[in-house]
Formats: sequence, structure tokens, C-alpha cells
Amino acid sequence: MCAEYRSRRDVLKLAALLTASGSASLLSAFNAQAQPKSDEPVRIGYLPITDAAPLLIAHHNGYFEKVGLKSETPRLFRSWSQLAEAFISGQINVVHLLSPMTVWARFNSNIPAKVVAWNHINGSAVTVAPTVNDWSDLGGKRVAIPFWYSIHNVVLQSLLRQQGLKVKTQESGDLAPDEVLLVVMAPSDMLPALAAGSISGYIVAEPFNAAAEIMGVGKILRFTGDAWQDHACCTVFMHERDLNDRPQWSQGVVDGIVQAQLWIDNNRLETAGILSRESGFRYTPHSKPILTKVLAPSNKDRESYLANGAIIHPKWSEQRIGFQPYPYPSYTKALIEQLRVTTMAADNAFLQTLDPVAAATDLVDDRFVKQAINKLGGPAVFGQPLDWQRTEVIAA
Repeated sequence: MCAEYRSRRDVLKLAALLTASGSASLLSAFNAQAQPKSDEPVRIGYLPITDAAPLLIAHHNGYFEKVGLKSETPRLFRSWSQLAEAFISGQINVVHLLSPMTVWARFNSNIPAKVVAWNHINGSAVTVAPTVNDWSDLGGKRVAIPFWYSIHNVVLQSLLRQQGLKVKTQESGDLAPDEVLLVVMAPSDMLPALAAGSISGYIVAEPFNAAAEIMGVGKILRFTGDAWQDHACCTVFMHERDLNDRPQWSQGVVDGIVQAQLWIDNNRLETAGILSRESGFRYTPHSKPILTKVLAPSNKDRESYLANGAIIHPKWSEQRIGFQPYPYPSYTKALIEQLRVTTMAADNAFLQTLDPVAAATDLVDDRFVKQAINKLGGPAVFGQPLDWQRTEVIAA
């Protein structure tokens, strides 16, 4: 089966799942399950991208067991549709999802789940073919995104608009010189598609951007964290039933994830080794050099990104991927506002009646992450303000 067909099928499946009617049977099966016991294990689902690092390191380092929880080996999924289906049906109880995807799941399909923490910040980039030297070179070309409801789609369209380029979401004849066709593609399919010339660029989570650089088939045009400062990409999503009925268990889960984020930040090279295919743990199929380029980039890399414009805000001192768990309400509010002006080949009518401030409160349950952060010494441990507030900086 060709990769492009598989991607289209997965997109259609996910779009169907994240509607009230599409998720009904899965939620019915979930609700029919017996109430979870206090000693039910942590069952993590993830995609093999660096976004999942805190979940995987929390398992690897035994942080769940240290607080008295059992945990199963994390389950690797190959697509967002598979991951979402397993979560909605209750096969897994802790998952990382694209932050806009949680908005869709909560408010369009009424999935009884909430964001309990950010899984990571930044960690994505626009990667283009070697022949693309400027944004204008993308005019009349195809660029891949991982999903319509993704921070990647939001940031990319903002960047394209600033460059005077128009977005198309469906193929209909030849593209004009100022038009860019966005196509949804699984992350693992993007690099070979770029190498084959069927797309001229993609925006996606790491390490697929670093992989293109190392393999010599692509280069970074812009980092997303340089367009939206310290933006969330994937967040930790958990069932509301667990949060309400098993608060001690839920606290233990979040404690483990937050502790893992702090450990990763202080042990980046070791994290790359643990997650790599060379380690023997089988967490991801990526090589240690590729993961190291993401988690512990060299100063030489940064200098080259400053020189070619992949980074234009050096004062932000953005990490290629960062780990800060607190889910700021200002981000969720700004995200919903940005989603409203983002073109999609997916249902977005519900966004127009969604109050961004109220939605930020309803989508997120920050009780557990605040306690977890305070146990480690407070927000300052992650370099964050003590008042749990920040101002969003979107300066694409």
C-alpha cells in the first residue's frame, strides 16, 4: 500500500473518530468497562517521535513504580488515528496528543478527557528540499503537515501568510505561483516523500527534521519555537474518570511524567541513547546521532541556523526541544484564537462558538501538575515564573 494512500485513510479515520457520532461506539465500550481499580497499571500509548520522551523516560526510569504504581511497557502506535482510537476505547489510559487535537476531541466529539500537563515545548520545524532557499520557492508547491488539528498547521499557515502565500487544502488543477498546497501525511512518510520530490517541504515533530539534515535530503527553513515562543506541541491527555475517581493514582502518573521532564533536561545525551534504536529498549526506531542532534544540538548547528534564518529570534534562546510541564491558560486561549483563522479540510464550525477563556479552563485540569512541580521545587526549577502566568509571544 502506498504511503500517500495510507495517510489519507488514517486522516479520514481520525476525522471520523473525533466527531460525536464517530466516537460514540468507542465511548460506549469504554463506559461499559468496570470502574478501574486503584492498582490498575499505567498504560501509555505513543508515537515514535521525541514528543513522547517524557512518557517513555518516566517508564524507563521507574518513576511510576517509585510512587507505588504499576506500569506496562508503553505501546507504540504508527498513526494518530490508531493512538486516538486506543485511548478513546480505554485500551490505554495515558497518551500524548497534539494540543489542537485535544481541543477537537473535547469540544467537537465530547471525549471525557482533559489535558493534565504539557509533554514538551517547541520540538518542530519546517524542513524543505535542498533546492528551496526562500519561502517564495514554496509557491506552486506541495508541503506536508501531520494533521489539520496540529500546531504545525497553525504555525505554518501563519508563516505562509506573512510571506504573501495562499494556502490550498485540496488539489484542483495547477497551483498558482503564490499558492501552496497542504497535504496531510504521516510523519514517517514525510522524509521519503521529500527525498522522492513528491513534496517540497514538511513541518513536523522531531526527529524527522534532524533525520532529513543528517541524510542530506532536506534542510531547516524555520523552527516553530522561533515563531511561537515556547509553544506546546503535544500534551498529556487522560480520562476524566481517572482524574475524578482515582486522584491519587492520577497524581502519581503526573508526578512521574514531570520528574521525567526535569531528568531529561539535565540528561539530554543519555536520553538520546535510551530512546535510540541502538539501546535495545526499542522505544523508537531512530538512531542516536539523529536524536542527539535534537536533544543536544551543537553550538555549530545553532550558528548555522542563525546564519541561514532558521532562527531569527536569538534572544529567545529557544531549545530545539524543551521540557516544561505547566499548561498555561494563555496558550490554550491563543491556540483557539489561532485555530479560528487557520484553513482546514476538516470540521471547524464548533470553534466559532467556543469561548477561548472558558475553553481553556474546561480543557485543562492543572491540579496534579501544580502539585508535581511544587514537589520538585516549584516553577523556578523549570525556569518558569512563580505566579503560573505568562504572555504568549507569536512573532512569526
